[in-house]
Amino acid sequence: MVQVWSDWKRFRTAPLDDVADAPGGPGVYEVRHTMTGRVVAFGHAKNVADALADLKRNGSVGTFARLFRREAPLARLADLEFRTCAAASRGEAKTAASRLQGLRQTAWRRRMDAGWAVRHSR
Repeated sequence: MVQVWSDWKRFRTAPLDDVADAPGGPGVYEVRHTMTGRVVAFGHAKNVADALADLKRNGSVGTFARLFRREAPLARLADLEFRTCAAASRGEAKTAASRLQGLRQTAWRRRMDAGWAVRHSR
């Protein structure tokens, strides 16, 4: 599967269960703070719209997504945005999330290594 992310979309503040922009089937989601870009949730779900609606309602997300949360993301729902990536099955969504997480970690390591090289070349 080729992962194609949707555009970033802001959460609507009313009604609570309205996440119509998210797929009603399996996929991967990422939620970030709009100003800082800090990821507050990332994960896969058998129904992405339900997972995002649950996040909107009470901050409840899957175990994988909790790895990124350092504070309650619902403190300022208007400051958050999400994007999604649809999948054909829950297994495919899980595999895609794992792959995307690996790519994220590789990019972070490269960024850190480049910073280390610049600091120590002086």
